[in-house]
Amino acid sequence: MNSASQPGRRYLPHLAPLEIANQTTILFLTRSVEKRRPLLARDEVVALLLDCWTQADQRRVGRWVVMPDHLHLFCAPATWPATPFRSWARFWRSQATRRWPHPEEKPIWQRDFFDRQLRSGESYHQKWLYLWENPIKAGLVRGPEDWPLPGGT
Repeated sequence: MNSASQPGRRYLPHLAPLEIANQTTILFLTRSVEKRRPLLARDEVVALLLDCWTQADQRRVGRWVVMPDHLHLFCAPATWPATPFRSWARFWRSQATRRWPHPEEKPIWQRDFFDRQLRSGESYHQKWLYLWENPIKAGLVRGPEDWPLPGGT
């Protein structure tokens, strides 16, 4: 039984970003692996994700952290008018799945994801600290600088 057919299970809300003139719209995304399997924290998978994000050029990915079973990233529109966020997220997810280096691991992604528009520099800073400290909280490293898979600009 999938999560969509379970009684009481609702999908996360995905609100359209609020576009404000002369202000960059930054979105925060968390995407998890189906059944939270530890598939992502491998160099070949990170390289694939980076390439898929580059191909999905309607949005620019800034800082990101890849954990074994989920990833976090910040992104902003690269075109105007902005491509719908869900379309962009669907595109790079499908590209990554098609090119996945280990076909026996499919399906890769959970159906739903978490996204939130950041509304201030303080909100961005708080989310970045959360990402930066994520490997420590998961017990993977002692300090955030020890985790090899944070990236972006």
